[in-house]
Amino acid sequence: MTELVGRALRLTITVGEDDTWHHRPVHSEIVIRAREAGLAGATVVRGLEGFGRRSILHTSRLVSLSSDLPIVITIVDEANKIRTFLPHIDEVVKGGLVILDDVEVVRYVGTYDRDDAGHAHP
Repeated sequence: MTELVGRALRLTITVGEDDTWHHRPVHSEIVIRAREAGLAGATVVRGLEGFGRRSILHTSRLVSLSSDLPIVITIVDEANKIRTFLPHIDEVVKGGLVILDDVEVVRYVGTYDRDDAGHAHP
């Protein structure tokens, strides 16, 4: 059983949907690396609208502007684990935003162990 309670760090990475690393989406590469690093978990959310440093609007509302929507990857774990993981982010994120926040985890309990194939076992 995995438990994480109390002070932690939240790593938030914002990249473009079209960003790739060795022919794989950057967000997928980050999730795979986070799992391999034994981090508590990672969540990927696709944004509906946004713009970055070049102020180019990307929105799902208009087909002509719907390419390269923002993707946000969030990972929360103990500070030392997140800081150890940061070099893996530097390697694959060539454009985007990477931020750290101090957070307090009120409750996180992984109730199932998973085998190497990702199948849950009580």
